[in-house]
Amino acid sequence: MTYKGSCFCGAVTLEISGSPEAMGYCHCSSCRSWSGGPVNAFSLWKPEAVKVTAGAEHVASFAKTPLSHRKYCKKCGGHLMTDHPPLGLVDVFAATIPTLDFKPGVHVNYAETVLRMRDGLPKLSDFPAELGGSGQAVAE
Repeated sequence: MTYKGSCFCGAVTLEISGSPEAMGYCHCSSCRSWSGGPVNAFSLWKPEAVKVTAGAEHVASFAKTPLSHRKYCKKCGGHLMTDHPPLGLVDVFAATIPTLDFKPGVHVNYAETVLRMRDGLPKLSDFPAELGGSGQAVAE
């Protein structure tokens, strides 16, 4: 499967191929601040599955921490993705891929939530253990 996405103005286009490694919601304060919303919908992909097909000269990056290198369009400020080098994954924001059948499987950093979501999905205090977190579940 191949998906196409773009920034807000369309100057930067992406092609994402295959299937995501995981999909879910992040509730950390950094994602909330970056996204401008109470929660961030993510889709995680192997880096080789994500390609900038046009407008690479308009892509800028900001790294508040070594874990997250956030990519956006310099023309419109539209958010594109976040590289997670230590995890070997790229988070292409679900809203960036309009044809992706978003099927969340987990909530991460739920200990920081400002929006309780009662959807029956696992709620992790931070990250799964296999990604360096505690893997500790918290109540819905």
